[in-house]
Amino acid sequence: MAQPLEGINVLRNPYVNEGTAFSKEAREKLKLRGLLPPRILTIELQAKRFMERVRETDDNLVKYELLDSLRHRNRTLYFYVLINHIEELMPIVYTPTVGKACMDYDHIFRNTDGLYVSIEDKGQVAELVSNCPQENVDIIVVTDGERILGLGDLGTGGMGIPKGKLSLYTACAGIHPERSLPVCIDVGTNNPALLKDPLYLGLQHPRVDGDAYYELLEEFILAVRKRWPGVLIQFEDFANRHAFKLLEIWRDKVTCFNDDIQGTASVTVSGFMSATKAKGTKVSDEKILFLGAGEAALGCSNLLVQAMIAEGLTEQQARDRIFLFDSKGLVVSSRDNLSHDKALYAKDVEPCTTFLDAIETVKPTAIVGLAAQSGAFNAYVLGAMARLNERPIIFALSNPTSKAECTAREAYTYTEGRCLFACGSPFPPVELNGKTFVPRQGNNSYVFPGIGLGALYTKASLIPDGVFLAAARALTETVTDEDLANGSLFPSLTEVRSVSRHIAQRVAEYCLESGIAQIEKPADLTAALEDYMYKPKYLD
Repeated sequence: MAQPLEGINVLRNPYVNEGTAFSKEAREKLKLRGLLPPRILTIELQAKRFMERVRETDDNLVKYELLDSLRHRNRTLYFYVLINHIEELMPIVYTPTVGKACMDYDHIFRNTDGLYVSIEDKGQVAELVSNCPQENVDIIVVTDGERILGLGDLGTGGMGIPKGKLSLYTACAGIHPERSLPVCIDVGTNNPALLKDPLYLGLQHPRVDGDAYYELLEEFILAVRKRWPGVLIQFEDFANRHAFKLLEIWRDKVTCFNDDIQGTASVTVSGFMSATKAKGTKVSDEKILFLGAGEAALGCSNLLVQAMIAEGLTEQQARDRIFLFDSKGLVVSSRDNLSHDKALYAKDVEPCTTFLDAIETVKPTAIVGLAAQSGAFNAYVLGAMARLNERPIIFALSNPTSKAECTAREAYTYTEGRCLFACGSPFPPVELNGKTFVPRQGNNSYVFPGIGLGALYTKASLIPDGVFLAAARALTETVTDEDLANGSLFPSLTEVRSVSRHIAQRVAEYCLESGIAQIEKPADLTAALEDYMYKPKYLD
């Protein structure tokens, strides 16, 4: 029998708990008198007190735990704090600190939320889904924990990623927190340390693969779509072999996307649009060399091709301008056993086994790091790019910070301040030769919240590639001349909520025009989206 929502049960429910902000009348009505200190505080004062506590420590993992504790105690205050201190707290809630939180997940675990589906639940997933307390869920972020950021297989510790992503969906784009669900699919782990850790919370056996794996994912997707027919599913941090296949299977059947493939592509293409605007060129003028040929690099390559086609190139001309470098060297046509996706970008040139040799062979105008190889863009690589180009484009996009190909300071120093730089993890401003550069993250958090908002508002039936190109263009539209003058290829994170709303509007327009929307266009789309966005405030 459900407990009445009064007394201590109110204080234990994060969606209704206001803590010391409950009014005198509410305390009387909800039987809270005597359960709280007598003074009534505003949400502003509650936030001030919380931020004082956060700023007392320099340990980012402690800050992460404080925020997570608040999220489980008072969801309204949590999002009020996050929205009003987004630039300070985003690196705590998401990259780079979330990587450390995922690695320590089993040892710092306190509160459960979301849904855990294991291979042992095969055949009973619908029952698990029915146990979820939410009557309505609009968006799910799901991971199997096999490729968490650049850290690898973290098993159920990967649950920190869906939780972090959904916090950003709410903080950046106003997706209602009560209508979101983080999900971890547990099929085991191949991480030797986790297999031996007595505190590990997941299944301690090697990963199950093959037909059983895909049958479990199908059962999960069908179950959540049956309970919540319009739910948007975001695949997150799956290994390459599963990421592309899952997207191929489901992209034309349900409303879904893979943020590592398509979200990364969108923000990277936007970075190129901003960089070429600063150079006075076009994206189709660039010759681009990727360090990495996994899901992120291939996703970026495919969307860059679409952007170049839109500027007048043929598909083959566009592919000819994109080069991949993987663990075996430059991807060349003479190599055996290339996957279909890599083969599309294989070039008829001599093999190169070092990235520096590849630069001398290809003579790129831009290099993009997406292989999680710390320090790969060293002084020799950056110096070569500076020698070959007046304004080299340097994107060190791997995260967390420990996996970055180079720091912002290294990029500016070894290119004599001439590069156009973007990073996957945050770096402080760099002063060089009397000029201050403000590097900004080419982080998916700029685009996926707005994409989700636009798709959910229009009840989009599918999310085709055109959505991600529309989002890239929209993000570039928010970059000012002042941003470009400071070396910033993306807007300030302090503006991310308005940026997300702008991206959502462009995505919504695309959905409405392409026929995938399931609503009529409102008279004022901007106002309609603003009204649709959740804003953290206490109930009267």
